[in-house]
Amino acid sequence: MQAWRVHRNGEPSEVMELEETDRPTPGDGQVLLKVRAADINFPDALLCRGQYQVRPPLPFTPGVEICGETEDGRRVLATPSLPGGGLAEYVVADEASLLPVPDALDDAEAAALHIGYQTGWFGLHRRARLQPGETLLVHAAAGGVGSAAVQLGKAAGATVIGVAGGPEKAAIARDLGCDLVIDRRSEDIVAVVKEATGGRGADVVYDPVGGDAYAKSVKCIAFEGRVVVVGFASGTIPAPGLNHALVKNYSVVGLHWGLYNTKDPAAVRACHDELTKLAEQGAIKPLVSERVPMADAARAVQRVADGTSTGRIVVLPSGGTR
Repeated sequence: MQAWRVHRNGEPSEVMELEETDRPTPGDGQVLLKVRAADINFPDALLCRGQYQVRPPLPFTPGVEICGETEDGRRVLATPSLPGGGLAEYVVADEASLLPVPDALDDAEAAALHIGYQTGWFGLHRRARLQPGETLLVHAAAGGVGSAAVQLGKAAGATVIGVAGGPEKAAIARDLGCDLVIDRRSEDIVAVVKEATGGRGADVVYDPVGGDAYAKSVKCIAFEGRVVVVGFASGTIPAPGLNHALVKNYSVVGLHWGLYNTKDPAAVRACHDELTKLAEQGAIKPLVSERVPMADAARAVQRVADGTSTGRIVVLPSGGTR
């Protein structure tokens, strides 16, 4: 079979190589899946760079989530077992962790439903306790992680303010359903949020960016607001001033969704049930900006690494569209 492999750490476009290799063999409690679609995530870039919290042995195949097909023809969502990631024609995954694909989604959309939307749901509902009528500020609102949070925030009855970089991404955020969009390149995030909320600020901030995005967020956070730290796509990890959190009475909460797989797998399945309902209702639909063939996977991962993509880029190993 074909698989993208990384033999040394570095930039994805430089270290990912498309190779012929043997199909993986399932171990105890695992199943072999044909990859129908593989969604590209920012962690795939971090894996290539050797900067992710999990460091698989070299060589490895990136690709942390897929829509796959079982031997009996069922479509399932899976997180492949590293070092054999999803940018391959076949993967193995733990059978107990497989989730059914909502009928409302095609393969590419399904591949983008799992990690990003689970992260958004746990971040907004379990960690931030977002309430109807509250104001949610979402950074990188046109990206894969941010777009999921925008849709989930709207589904929860929140007023959603999206932050994006540049007119093109701002238009995408607007189309996703944001009540207000801020172009961070030409507008003052803090001033716009305060004006839009009558000086109160955002009740919940969803931050997959870190760096300057975090710094500005805590300047426009509401009384008893919650900042959900999801990641650091900017490359800069903030150093929160706890005295500032004390004086302004807000909370900073972290979210590592992967821990729920081991600490509370029942919650992951319950979340998937809720996401399936929302997908069937049309309340959420992954923003798939591009469907690319297997040969273009390395370039696609590099674009995600560089922050130039919007929504989700999905690799279709078989060349199909479903």
